[in-house]
Amino acid sequence: MIRCRLFRPFSVDHFVKELPESVKAIAVLDKTKEDMAASLPLHSDVVTSLSDAGLQGKTVVGGNYGLGSKEFSPMHVKAVFENLKNKVPKNHFTVGIVDDVTNSHLPVGEPFAVMHKETKQCLFFGLGSDGTVGANKQATAIIGERTEFHSQGHFNYSSQKAGGTTVSHLRFGPEPIRAEYEIEAAPGADYIACHNPVFLPKFEMLTTAKIGGTFLVNCP
Repeated sequence: MIRCRLFRPFSVDHFVKELPESVKAIAVLDKTKEDMAASLPLHSDVVTSLSDAGLQGKTVVGGNYGLGSKEFSPMHVKAVFENLKNKVPKNHFTVGIVDDVTNSHLPVGEPFAVMHKETKQCLFFGLGSDGTVGANKQATAIIGERTEFHSQGHFNYSSQKAGGTTVSHLRFGPEPIRAEYEIEAAPGADYIACHNPVFLPKFEMLTTAKIGGTFLVNCP
């Protein structure tokens, strides 16, 4: 993988130098959408760079990801590589969101685990202003600063100050956590807490539960 740190002015020399000679197919991911352009910005620059450097015979496709706050997890990365394996890979694709208008999206498989097997994952469903998010932020800081574990917290809530639904994603384990996505069905959540019984008939809270995990309902 080559991560572009400076977009423009785009350095053709640096890009070509970092590109392994064995590369046969390239997928360029842009986190933007330009409907009126022939191709997305980074994809266009990569194609131009290969042409200027005289590197012929390489397949280059482009697509976008992460639009509309959609997830970009390992199963989406795998879908991009599976597309490159095709004899004629899909170009101008979308990954992470289902495009039911132009059908530009790539088929995505099931979630799979890539984190350390001892990493613990916890989900907390709360109500805005009930203290769930604040408590989990403190727990994340305490675990990361005062124990031997690494920790990560991700919080999903609306702009509604009070009364809205909040979902807190907490991970901790012995190895650094590089999971820039929410908790998924694989490997699953070890602990799921429902902090308001009203959520029970409304949300599918156990879809990401690990077999043998703990489900806690906070009720009167």
